[in-house]
Amino acid sequence: MKSYKELLKENQEWAAEKISKDPGYFERLSHLQSPEFLWIGCSDSRVPANEITGTQPGEIFVHRNVANMVVHTDLNLLTVLEYAVNQLKVKHVIVCGHYGCGGVQAAMTNHNFGIINKWLRNIKDVHRLHREEVDSIPDEEKRIDRMVELNVKEQVMNLAKTSIIQKAWKKNKFPHLHGWVYGLKDGLIKPIFEMEASTHIDPLYEFDDL
Repeated sequence: MKSYKELLKENQEWAAEKISKDPGYFERLSHLQSPEFLWIGCSDSRVPANEITGTQPGEIFVHRNVANMVVHTDLNLLTVLEYAVNQLKVKHVIVCGHYGCGGVQAAMTNHNFGIINKWLRNIKDVHRLHREEVDSIPDEEKRIDRMVELNVKEQVMNLAKTSIIQKAWKKNKFPHLHGWVYGLKDGLIKPIFEMEASTHIDPLYEFDDL
C-alpha cells in the first residue's frame, strides 16, 4: 500500500518529467481550459476518465459520484453541469458507468447501509422501473451488468430533463448526450445510449418558457 508521502514524491517526479519534456507545459495549462466533453462517472478508483479515454488535462471536464448518478436535487452535479454547458460550452456530456459497480450491486439488495441508503434509493428507483426485465435474468453477474446499463440510460434521460440541457438545446443545439459503460475486465468502453441535441422527451418534463 502506498503512503501519502509516496503520492507526494511521485507527484514531484511526474511534474519534473513533464517539464523536462516540455518546459512550457504547466504555463500553457494554467491559462487554458477548453474541453469539449463533460464526463459524469463513478467515483470508483478503477475508472479514471482521462486514462481510459486517452485525454490530456484540459480536454475533459469531470464530475464523479457513486454509481454515476444524475439526481435532480444534487446541487454539486447541477453546478458542474451549468458551468460545463454555459461557460465551457462543452459539445458532449457523457455518463459513464462500469460493469461490476458496487453502488448498483448494493442498491439491488435490502441491506441497510446507513446514510448511503439515501443515495442508493435513486438506483432502486431505476430497478423498480425495469424490474421485470432485470429480475428475469437468472445469472447474478449478468443481472447486475444489465442494471448498470439501464442505470446509465436513465441518468442520460435525467440530464435531458434538466432546464440546463433543454435551454442549451434550444439556444445552441448542443450538447449531445451519451451513455457509456466501461468494462473492468477488458478496458473497453461500450456505448449503450445516445440523445442528440433537441431529442424529444416526455412532455411532462419539457419546459415551455426557456
